[in-house]
Amino acid sequence: MLWENIKVNLKATNMDLTDPINDYVISRVTNLGKLLKKIQSNGGEVLVYFEVAKTTNHHKKGSVYRSDCSITVDGENFYTSAEEEDLYASIDACKDKIFREIKRGKNKKEVLFRRGARSIKKMFRGLSKRNPFTSK
Repeated sequence: MLWENIKVNLKATNMDLTDPINDYVISRVTNLGKLLKKIQSNGGEVLVYFEVAKTTNHHKKGSVYRSDCSITVDGENFYTSAEEEDLYASIDACKDKIFREIKRGKNKKEVLFRRGARSIKKMFRGLSKRNPFTSK
């Protein structure tokens, strides 16, 4: 299984943590495994902290349920939260947001690497075209 070495900590606030909620959160979090497969195969450590909460006990409508997700991947932290009317909808929204956050961080690293490589290539091209012995 892809998520063998990943620690998932689940916490419930102002509500009971039932088995269906636990299973649903684990199934949603493990869907992120496709994105983190390369990190885990290289021996990287992935920690997941997920919290589901009921924000208020006296409201019946509106954004009553909140879910927070924090993922630590080799020292990098990614955090999102979502508030929805339904608990399962808030879990799905939080999973989608954390997926975008991790993907954005991954793309950011690639872009910075390519930008640095381009600037080094430009520098080497500029050095090879210039002749230091001729004056202009």
